[in-house]
Amino acid sequence: MAQTLQPSPHALQLIQTLVRMNTVSHNSNLPLIHFVRDELQKLGVRSRITCNADKTKANLFATLGEGRAAGVILSGHTDTVPWDGQDWTLEPLSATVRDGRLYGRGSCDMKGLIGMAFAHAGA
Repeated sequence: MAQTLQPSPHALQLIQTLVRMNTVSHNSNLPLIHFVRDELQKLGVRSRITCNADKTKANLFATLGEGRAAGVILSGHTDTVPWDGQDWTLEPLSATVRDGRLYGRGSCDMKGLIGMAFAHAGA
């Protein structure tokens, strides 16, 4: 039988905050990047941001620990694809929890993974 894992309330709130940010690929991802950077800083995690030429999009690089031994790289994206013309029952940016499931654009993709990474990093 499948087991359901329950995220901590804080991890769920982080994921919902990320999902509610409109990062459709033609929009800027800077609000999300700055939010994640600020949350990492609260955990004592060092990070740096690099921007594209017109400073509308960015990448975030974070290092946990001293960075001296072998480690793991989590590489991903923060943009989502447009939902124009798609038949959504719930608003794509609502991050609604219903029947134990989280619904929203990016929740099963990188935004959910970023939240899970926070949960394991001590958020």
